[in-house]
Amino acid sequence: DPDRLEAATVTVRGDRLAALGTSRATTYATAWALRTGPGWVTEHLDVSVRGLGWSRHLDLVRTPDGAWRADVREAGTPPSGLAAPGVEDPATLDGALDCDIALCPVTNTMPILRLGLLGDDPPAHETHLVMAWVEVPSLRVLRSDQVYAAREPLDPATGQGVVTYTSATRDFTADLTVDADGLVVDYPELARRL
Repeated sequence: DPDRLEAATVTVRGDRLAALGTSRATTYATAWALRTGPGWVTEHLDVSVRGLGWSRHLDLVRTPDGAWRADVREAGTPPSGLAAPGVEDPATLDGALDCDIALCPVTNTMPILRLGLLGDDPPAHETHLVMAWVEVPSLRVLRSDQVYAAREPLDPATGQGVVTYTSATRDFTADLTVDADGLVVDYPELARRL
């Protein structure tokens, strides 16, 4: 969607990340706040979506024992065909360390940093992960099987590297250009940093 605009403020400290973001599409606006614990593992995601005459809110928490819990609120009448918000079966998210907000490149940062894909000795193989994927604008939370792999190391001249991201669930692959902090600079067919 060429009219969609996302803005985010991201703070990376040690092995933790905190971020706030907004996204504006043609028919709705999204606001979110994300906090990770040690190892860039998601602790809390708070997302709100507002359209004309409706709104939804998702409070998604990963507990210390690895379980995912979602609390949702709704108001108004959402567009027809929009899936119910929240997690239908939390057991499907077993093994997920990260959340992944649809259409949001910031949430690719956590696995990139945790896996050391930009380091001096990145894994020589693909890493298969499970994500708690948040569909937008419905705020339904689904299991997403994803694969990350180092493609090009950080270039000292540009401060950028390339990571290959694959969504096995949606049969999609992209080479993400990222900066030294693991933040996406260019996500083909989705976003580029301004």
